[in-house]
Amino acid sequence: MRVHHLNCGTMRPLGGKLLDGKPGYLRRGLMVCHCLLIETDDGLVLVDTGVGVDDVTNPDGSLTQLFRRAARPVLDIEETAKHQVERLGFKVEDVRHIVPTHLDQDHAGGFRDFPHAKVHIYAQEMRIAQAQATSRDRARFRKAQWQHADFESYDVAGDDWFGFGSVRGLKGLPEEIRIVPLAGHTLGHAGIAVDTGEKWLLHCGDAYFYHAEMAPKPYCTPLLTQFQKVVETERKPRLHNQERLRTLVREHGDKVEVFSAHDPTELERYS
Repeated sequence: MRVHHLNCGTMRPLGGKLLDGKPGYLRRGLMVCHCLLIETDDGLVLVDTGVGVDDVTNPDGSLTQLFRRAARPVLDIEETAKHQVERLGFKVEDVRHIVPTHLDQDHAGGFRDFPHAKVHIYAQEMRIAQAQATSRDRARFRKAQWQHADFESYDVAGDDWFGFGSVRGLKGLPEEIRIVPLAGHTLGHAGIAVDTGEKWLLHCGDAYFYHAEMAPKPYCTPLLTQFQKVVETERKPRLHNQERLRTLVREHGDKVEVFSAHDPTELERYS
């Protein structure tokens, strides 16, 4: 399988070095929406979709004002997955499947751009998002982005993946793609594992935010440390899963590469 690494949504929040670790405090920080486009024998697969065309052309329709004030998304239509797929020479209809890490508004915005795609989702995330039980859930899970999507939901079947439970056998997808639950950021948050034939890639979504969190002596910038606490659903599982990911890197780094959704340093690794 050929894997393309895409940035489907640049964000420029305040904070400079306190946010992204790069020199300079009096500047906007840099974050990305790191998505994958996978070429398979049965069409294209997107892992996360970032910001979509409707989010760019009508942000009031799906993006909350809080998100726009805090994240300061650039909202460039050329960064949308739809436009990047077409620039690569494919058609929208070629995207047959979408596998999101979770349904936050900066991950599910592109669902509407691929109406023919099946969306494969961890069942716990689907249940919480559809329930819209709290004002916080209604703010983060924007139904306008995904209410018309063709969902297929899954529970963990106990399959072992480097010590993690996982979902394999996603309908219509090759065995090389799995859902790996990583709860904490949201209750149904998951990583998406992809076997490239040389190594596994694990898209960790928002299980962590800064590349140095996976180092032997983990470090995260002050603003991203605070941000993760603010947006988490459950702290203990989130921190536990971060530790499990560090163990994965330490013990199986020759077989697995991990990266998160919003770190530009990690995206540059694949540019």
